Amino acid sequence: MGFLATKSSLLAFHLGIITGFISTFYFVGNPKLEGPSHPGTQSPRGFRDVEWFVEKLALFRVAHPHLAGEESSLSDELYDKVRILCWVMTGPNNLETKARHVKATWSRHCNVVLFMSSVQDENFPTIGLGTKEGRDQLYWKTIRAFQYVYKNHFDQADWFLKADDDTFVVVDNLRWLLSNYTPDMPIYFGKRFRPFAKQGYMSGGAGYVLSKEAVRRFVTGFDSKLCSHTSSVEDLALGQCMEKMGVVAGDSRDTEGRETFHPFVPESHLREKFSKSFWYWNYCYYPIVEVCGGILLEASCAGQNWVFS
Repeated sequence: MGFLATKSSLLAFHLGIITGFISTFYFVGNPKLEGPSHPGTQSPRGFRDVEWFVEKLALFRVAHPHLAGEESSLSDELYDKVRILCWVMTGPNNLETKARHVKATWSRHCNVVLFMSSVQDENFPTIGLGTKEGRDQLYWKTIRAFQYVYKNHFDQADWFLKADDDTFVVVDNLRWLLSNYTPDMPIYFGKRFRPFAKQGYMSGGAGYVLSKEAVRRFVTGFDSKLCSHTSSVEDLALGQCMEKMGVVAGDSRDTEGRETFHPFVPESHLREKFSKSFWYWNYCYYPIVEVCGGILLEASCAGQNWVFS
């Protein structure tokens, strides 16, 4: 009798281990169970990042990524409170050389990510906007991208960041800036230039971020014909539309007056000294500061730069 009881106990013990292992594998190995239910979600072929799920060719984060053991309570709180949709302008020839690096690095900190291209690619994935490629198509791609976002993802974010596939963004720092504002304010931020628009406009190369209300007004501007595609200069044309629609060009400098959006590659800001005849001196809305032994920068040597193109 004692032998049979012992044997039964061992059998129950092992069955418990097996059941627990299978349950753990099922719940940990299935990322869709860690977030809200999204019918129709599927992963494209070759897409292995289990922290993403894909819906309508948009990439959604299951959770805010951070290093193991890292104190992340504040960034996690802001991740839920300041929802950022990042749409990245790219093209078919840039997916493997540029866009895939954006997908693997900073865009992981966005709540939602969309890669906008001229043609659709379900494997990457990219959304096809039905445009051609080339610099003269940048504003068409921007208009159609915001129209697409407004139609399909407007309620899934509070702020909407446009970035190129060669831009790097520290998204957590961007959330810190945006946490001082509400998405129902008609405002947008970026590297502010001054000519050709009374309130200035944001550099396309440095990226810019629109509030929910700013996106709504931008799309409404084209529906009402107050805004139109009169220029292929994307950033200026968007800035002029923003001005017509009453969207404020915000000040993205930090509390010490240092710039946080930058239009050039890091080595240009850190090592180069531009001549006074260079166009940049006349375009910058705020005074340029030269520090660190005469090197042209827009922040102090210890400044936290957020966006580089």
